[in-house]
Amino acid sequence: QVQVVESGGGLVQAGGSLRLSCAASERTFLWLRISWFRQAPGKEREFVAGIRRSGGTTYYTDSVKGRLTISRDSAKNTVYLQMNSLKPEDTAVYYCAAGTFASTPFPQGLGGYDYWGQGTQVTVSS
Repeated sequence: QVQVVESGGGLVQAGGSLRLSCAASERTFLWLRISWFRQAPGKEREFVAGIRRSGGTTYYTDSVKGRLTISRDSAKNTVYLQMNSLKPEDTAVYYCAAGTFASTPFPQGLGGYDYWGQGTQVTVSS
């Protein structure tokens, strides 16, 4: 069974940086993709960035391109989200999600993932 655990959230000023980590624990290395989603108060959970395990292809929502970078460390079975030039509108709870079934194109909806972390709060002050 795949489990994912996020860490690295916190409070930062606008223009600052944070790095989130998503550690995937598993017995048989089942996950095929990991993505980050976020949910701000009163809003729906939305896709932020994702990465395929095979080949490392990455995907981003338009509002974060050039500021956020997703990467993976296969040896540590960990996916990172480096967040630079943060804005107050990036404030949200960030969730890591793993998908263990094949899906093409790369899913950016909640239904494309079967394991979710507990979330980590990111707050960007102006």
